[in-house]
Amino acid sequence: MQKHRSATLGGAIALTSFLALGAGVAADAAGASGSPAATHASSPSTMKPVIRLQGFAKSPTVHTAQTTVNGKTETILVDTQGLPLYYYPADTAKKSLVSGELARLWPPLLTAKPTSSGTQGKLTALKVAAGHQVTYNGHFLYTFIEDSPGHVTGQGVSNFSVATPRLKQIGSATKVTTTAPAASSGGGYGY
Repeated sequence: MQKHRSATLGGAIALTSFLALGAGVAADAAGASGSPAATHASSPSTMKPVIRLQGFAKSPTVHTAQTTVNGKTETILVDTQGLPLYYYPADTAKKSLVSGELARLWPPLLTAKPTSSGTQGKLTALKVAAGHQVTYNGHFLYTFIEDSPGHVTGQGVSNFSVATPRLKQIGSATKVTTTAPAASSGGGYGY
């Protein structure tokens, strides 16, 4: 019984020391000036460190990435997570026509203050029912629920097209897309 108590007490002391050391490192890192700091927090029950980086700028809301679209390498617009962005040609400059089930499959890109990198077009946010939806050259931007970072699966599905940095201002004579929309691959989303 004495041996069990000693092992338990030793483990508790080690855990307390570990947490105190982690808190001290976090305090030292947070107090350092002139360099980015990482803070660590641990929960005794999970012991998984949580790292928060301070001093780094957030990723732009919209930036460019190279990926394959219909078998060709294209430069497209992506969100902060690297998900491909799309536009819906039926939208107007003032109104998104994507709602209901279509909006569930094609979630809008939402933020009140969008930023961009690697693009020349006009990036704005318009107030919609879901919040402030990001537009690029007047086109509302969306992601597709079946995409993953760097993988375009929604080109041509439900008439959506991948957004590129060359996307012309809405209302101009022609819209530049990566390729002509392909027929749906039978993913069951032929709305």
